[in-house]
Amino acid sequence: MSVAAIRPHLERRFVDHRVVFWHDAEGQFSSDLEILDLPSVTTVRVGNDEYAIKNRLLHDHPEDKFLVYRSGQVPAGIDNWLLDLELAYGVFTADRSSLVSQDLGLTADGIEEVVGAQDKFFNADKRVQSLKTLLTPTDDAARLRAKMSAVVLGQKEHSLLEITRTLLTENARGQRTKYDALVYYELADFYWRGAASIYGYESASPSIEDFILWMFVKAIDGFKSDRPGGLQNIQLDFASLRNDRRSQEALSILAKRASVDLDYKASIEAVSFRDLVADDLFEETDRKIIVDLARAVTDRTVTAREVADVIRARQSSAWIDGYRQLYTAIGAAAEMLSALSTIDFTFSSFDEALGRYCNDWFRIDQLYRHFTYARRTYEGPHPLDPLREQVEKCYTNKFVYELGNAWQKQVDAADKWGSSALRSQRSFYGNYVEQLVREDKKAVVIISDALRYEVAEELGSRIRQEDRFDADLEAVLGVLPSYTQLGMAALLPHRTLKHSADGKTVLADDQPTNGTGPRSKILETVGGAAVQAEDFKALSPEERRELFKNNRVLYIYHDVIDATGDKPGTERRVFEAAEQALGELVDLVKKAANANATNIFVTADHGFLFQDEALPEHFYLSEKPQGDKILVANRRYVLGHGLKDDPAFTTFNSVQLELDSEIEVQIPKSIHRLKLAGGGSRFVHGGATLQEIVVPVLAVNKKRKSDTRLVNVKVLPDTDKITTGQIVVKLFQSEPASDKVQLRTLRAGLFVGDTLISNDPQPELTFDSTSTEQRDRYQSIQLLLNKDANDYNNRPVEFRLEERIPNTNQWRVYEKAVYTLRRSFTSDFDF
Repeated sequence: MSVAAIRPHLERRFVDHRVVFWHDAEGQFSSDLEILDLPSVTTVRVGNDEYAIKNRLLHDHPEDKFLVYRSGQVPAGIDNWLLDLELAYGVFTADRSSLVSQDLGLTADGIEEVVGAQDKFFNADKRVQSLKTLLTPTDDAARLRAKMSAVVLGQKEHSLLEITRTLLTENARGQRTKYDALVYYELADFYWRGAASIYGYESASPSIEDFILWMFVKAIDGFKSDRPGGLQNIQLDFASLRNDRRSQEALSILAKRASVDLDYKASIEAVSFRDLVADDLFEETDRKIIVDLARAVTDRTVTAREVADVIRARQSSAWIDGYRQLYTAIGAAAEMLSALSTIDFTFSSFDEALGRYCNDWFRIDQLYRHFTYARRTYEGPHPLDPLREQVEKCYTNKFVYELGNAWQKQVDAADKWGSSALRSQRSFYGNYVEQLVREDKKAVVIISDALRYEVAEELGSRIRQEDRFDADLEAVLGVLPSYTQLGMAALLPHRTLKHSADGKTVLADDQPTNGTGPRSKILETVGGAAVQAEDFKALSPEERRELFKNNRVLYIYHDVIDATGDKPGTERRVFEAAEQALGELVDLVKKAANANATNIFVTADHGFLFQDEALPEHFYLSEKPQGDKILVANRRYVLGHGLKDDPAFTTFNSVQLELDSEIEVQIPKSIHRLKLAGGGSRFVHGGATLQEIVVPVLAVNKKRKSDTRLVNVKVLPDTDKITTGQIVVKLFQSEPASDKVQLRTLRAGLFVGDTLISNDPQPELTFDSTSTEQRDRYQSIQLLLNKDANDYNNRPVEFRLEERIPNTNQWRVYEKAVYTLRRSFTSDFDF
């Protein structure tokens, strides 16, 4: 080291000191001393003249700056006549370790030894400067090495957790550059000593890969240990590594790797899914539960209630995003099969059957849709094929076909198409819209093609979940045949309704109704207009308000479900289309409301039948319709003149159907189809099944005041003391969730003031149970104490439930409980 290199260190010393004593035992800088040329500093060499020097410094020149240079061995104790001044001003030495230690500003024991042993690290000024930004004057040798490790890894955080997070994240990427840097700068051994003393990981030849396997092995065993203090430190940090967004993906990758290395799949092969519900360490657990749960549902060895409980518990699995659709499918299948096992299609009248479908049986169609949609949208190898076979078989044979046959008896017995329980679709305008117009009010009618009753029921729920929106669902009896042209015409204002001579067009008051233009022309007679949904959405908010302002009645035509189902190439995606329609219809309702509409109706032209599996041949009629003239032949209906009676069909004349023409109609009985070339066969409508002719009318209103809120949650402490390194707190959702009383998401933590002394990140809980049974609405949360808890023993601490402030990343206290932290020992977390 040259004198020039030492000069900056001396200059810094003179900033705070008038006198600097320099001990140079080897005298290696003696010959170069004169070239230092420190401004305003007098250099004095000690040569058996200590008393004279002291007199000069203190008496002759008490204000001047002096560099007192001393070579050779310095006398010890009282034989050193300059000892008092050296103690007052400090002693400068020019060896590298001392200079670096002085430069770092650290005075703790062992600092110079660290600097001396880490020459590779300290030989670059850039690294030293980065280190200095992290240091505090109280840092000891261990903290210095930890912060050196942080510099090497290119980060500011120096805790064992954060260094481990970086190393594991790198390992998950298949890299080891950062770990190799720790090895190169001789800091790896320090890391492994910390992992041994703090985490409990000990190995004669430690490695990141071995540490990862050790960590997952301990996690499998619940971090049980006879080690003093246990394995709570690694348990706490393992939870942080898995749950913190910075390392979630990496830990998932490492978990998959560890699962293979440990052959975890084989270890749980004989374990019941019931015993795995609380385990989400490896992805194989979800796969195992799904396969076994689906088999149990298929074999009817599990109740729908138990299935629902398992699925609810699995929603907090670390792997849920990859399997949510499968759990949803299994839950829907379990509920559907359970309901079908006790279903009774005994009813004594046309109206009774309509009522039971509207109040109860529609749910089977809805569950089938949920199952099929969830199963179809899952991407990956499919474990539900046996369950699917059972669902398809039961839905088609037990529900659709048997209900169709039972309902057909009432259809056959009816002398006309009508009901005293449900109003006719033909009277929709008169029953729902006309009175509003007479009262000088306005209405918006959204007609979604093939919006089946069960889909509309779900739509009502989704609309009610929107703040200030309410939606009431009713049903009307759809027209026969239940197809688009006739259903759309029936919803318009009219006195007469009939087919054109060729049966291809439906006329309302002798005016054509096929298309938006003709329908708009009819609506003009009542001060209204028609518009396609896509055109309505394309308008600006101001343009939509102007459109509503200029019309007393506005019909908006939406076509997603029918447009998808009616095409052979897309008919199997009809339930995906239903899901799309639900989202679009909620959006349309909100846009209409924002255009100042207060009376909004959502309805349909008809429903539909759909089975995802191709129907067996016996569901197709071998008979062909016969008559004087066949005008239209569809899979589910026939229009013509002089149609011949056939036991495979139900025949209606126009009077029976309240149509104003001479055309006759034939409907294949139950769910049967005509076998026709072209077109699809899974998605059909036009017939008389309940799924086709129960048409929804959803009345939507927007309120002036907010009417949604979140469920209430209470903390139920079992004790007021924390005596170990963890605590379990019971929580209670005090009311069922519903459309208007909605789920609440909270995070939990233990605090002293603003200091978090438990899991970081804080675990989140969702309270969304819709059960009316109180026992179903309890949850528990386990919190582990972190290193900061050691500072607060025998002091009160707060358990807090916090909720996110809407539209921000900030949280506020929702509920709290006070405990006293009273542990008999604490754990060493220092690194």
